[in-house]
Amino acid sequence: MILKASQRSGAKQLGVHLLKADENEHVEVHEVSGFVADDLMGAMKEAYALSRGTKCKQHLFSVSLNPPANESVRIEVFEKACAAIEERLGLQGQPRMIVFHEKEGRRHAHAVWSRIDAQTMTAKPLPFFKMKLKEIGKSLFLENGWALPDGYRDSRLRDPRSFGLAEWQQAKRAGIDPREIKATIQECWAMSENGVAFAKALEERGLFLAQGDRRGHVAVTIDGEVLPISRMVAARSKEVAVKLGDPNQFRSVAETTRHIAQTVAPRLSGYISEAKRIAHNAMKPLLERKSEMKAQHQQERKVLGDRQRDRNVVEQQARSARLRKGAAGVWDILTGRYFKVRKQNEVEAFFGVQRDRAQRHELVLSQLKERQSLQHEIRQAREQQSRQMLGLYRDAARYRGMARDGRSDQAARDPRSRGPELGR
Repeated sequence: MILKASQRSGAKQLGVHLLKADENEHVEVHEVSGFVADDLMGAMKEAYALSRGTKCKQHLFSVSLNPPANESVRIEVFEKACAAIEERLGLQGQPRMIVFHEKEGRRHAHAVWSRIDAQTMTAKPLPFFKMKLKEIGKSLFLENGWALPDGYRDSRLRDPRSFGLAEWQQAKRAGIDPREIKATIQECWAMSENGVAFAKALEERGLFLAQGDRRGHVAVTIDGEVLPISRMVAARSKEVAVKLGDPNQFRSVAETTRHIAQTVAPRLSGYISEAKRIAHNAMKPLLERKSEMKAQHQQERKVLGDRQRDRNVVEQQARSARLRKGAAGVWDILTGRYFKVRKQNEVEAFFGVQRDRAQRHELVLSQLKERQSLQHEIRQAREQQSRQMLGLYRDAARYRGMARDGRSDQAARDPRSRGPELGR
């Protein structure tokens, strides 16, 4: 199980994020314990109010628990993981909240602890928590028989195309799968010996090497997005400068953007707009199915929850009826019958909870499999659209070279130079 954590403030913002139903297909508040309040937002406000009596600025400890996407993970596994985190980090007895999220066929959990000890009015220290969480996560992979990710086997075997949040969002705005554009830059970096060769390789793929305002060497996309080369190739700025030379020999970002606008954008903007329109139309029926599936799954869970609550009421009434009152109840206490019946009721109530959990798990598991099947179709459609968009960027570089060499008129008459057949 991959565990990601942070010490933070902003209790209200975190609560709103955890309850966001528009970003997640299913949101379930599993536990709010150790607080006077019994709802998530009330607990967040309570944690903040308690922190005001201390000097602590980051009074919350938030952990996301991410099991493998295709594994059937019971609630007890998440609870065991939370218990292990508490024991290893010294958070036993601290108030906590657990929320389950489901999105794109994947289920994960968020656990949030208050760091403030109400007895001493001090914050629980969390030294080296990232290293400790990595050890806990690895042990959870081994205990549950899950395949270890490469990053847990050897830190050098991590996916080199992994993005930070800012990089991901920036590349998404350009209309290309961010992993593909990062892989493209890394490919050009590996095959180039110097800055000139690297710039040429980038332009053949629709990207332009430029001098960044503060970042040294950067790549500029046809839409004007600026991507720092050092981050894309996972190298130090000094290493990039040694290989590519002085960044001043290249155009500035502003000059590169004007250059693209003058030579490439007018010719390709129509193609790109058409590709985005077709991609939107292709995704529309899949997203409609996703919306319908979400509503259906929510209704199924509601029906199951209502049925379990009704059954629990009947069972609780039956258990209460076993405990006699009045003189008969006093006699039962004297003879010990009362304690035997109470023990029987406690056992039946416990197994009733386990039965309800198992039923809900089976329903969630079947729904996740159905959702994962649809997500596979969505992912395939997105990958196809990404390849098409990347091809358009390559065409942009080719048209730019033709215009620069004065062959644009000839190219226009060449049927092989026409834009891609977007309908395919």
